[in-house]
Amino acid sequence: MVAATTTWFYACLAEDVPENGGVCVKYNNEQIALFHFARLNEWYATQNECPHRNQMALSRGMIGTQGDEPKVACPFHKKTFSLKTGECLSGDECAIKTYAVKVEDGKVYIAIPG
Repeated sequence: MVAATTTWFYACLAEDVPENGGVCVKYNNEQIALFHFARLNEWYATQNECPHRNQMALSRGMIGTQGDEPKVACPFHKKTFSLKTGECLSGDECAIKTYAVKVEDGKVYIAIPG
């Protein structure tokens, strides 16, 4: 659920994000990984920083599913994270931030709480 104090910022055009892939966008000083999961016809956004080694890499990770859960795998360490909840699916106690995404008229917007 998106809080009333949420700011939706314009991230990019939908066509700028590869199908079944991701890109990195900046909002102020924050890097956000934006994913177009075309197979599911869904969009997801997470922090770009992998918490395992603090590398800005998740936007370059591979997306897929674990059961019915959409996930992203860090390209360096193969740690996997839920694109819905941010929970680490590799058994570690770390997690990542997730953001709501909407697409309107071919433009992608990401919700920033607060």
